[in-house]
Amino acid sequence: MVVATVCALAGVVVLISLARWQALRATWKEGLIAELSQRLAASPVGLPARDDWRDLRADTSEFVRVTFLAEFEPGEEALVYTTGSSMRPDVKGVGYWVLSPARLVGGGVVVVNRGFVPEGRQDAKGRGPPAGPTKIVGVMRWPETPGIFTPAGDTARNLWFARDHQAIANAKGWGQVAPFYIEQEAPTGAGDLPQAGTLVPDLPNNHRQYEITWAGLAVVLAAVFGVFFQRWYRNEGN
Repeated sequence: MVVATVCALAGVVVLISLARWQALRATWKEGLIAELSQRLAASPVGLPARDDWRDLRADTSEFVRVTFLAEFEPGEEALVYTTGSSMRPDVKGVGYWVLSPARLVGGGVVVVNRGFVPEGRQDAKGRGPPAGPTKIVGVMRWPETPGIFTPAGDTARNLWFARDHQAIANAKGWGQVAPFYIEQEAPTGAGDLPQAGTLVPDLPNNHRQYEITWAGLAVVLAAVFGVFFQRWYRNEGN
């Protein structure tokens, strides 16, 4: 009985700890969604000055809407494989993000995600960027970190599997680029592709459900042990 009691108490403590952890996660996620919604709903501001790029941090600058003038490098683009995006509900199915370098009017190069093209339409013909300085409105993003199982980029096929714009720039010889890239909100070229669009803060948030689940399991475990202890006590008493 001593061993059973210790195990039951340990189980209840673990379950309550998990419930508390999920409560903290829920509070963090709710705050993140609120902040993200606020940033994406704000009016675009000017792109940070080139001299300030080294001081930018993702936690304070990512998802900030910006506007700037830049000229796309003709004939330069990279395709990043994707199966869709939780923040782009208009993007469905398998396809590719089109990343292109754009030279700022005041100097410096920023990589722009011009949008999505579906599988089978990745041929660059007919969807080149506009010539000359172009007004771009978009959202600042930081590079994706490739996972353990993310395939390496294939320069020969112009194909990558993570939006790591700095690695792509190095592989394609685009030179030094900004530490962030831009998710373009509206198309600037001819035709309907690439499919640009606004980001929607649609992050999954099931932590409150998990909190209730773990707390409920703690109550059930305590109740089951209570019944077990009561029966044991009656038998021992007799």
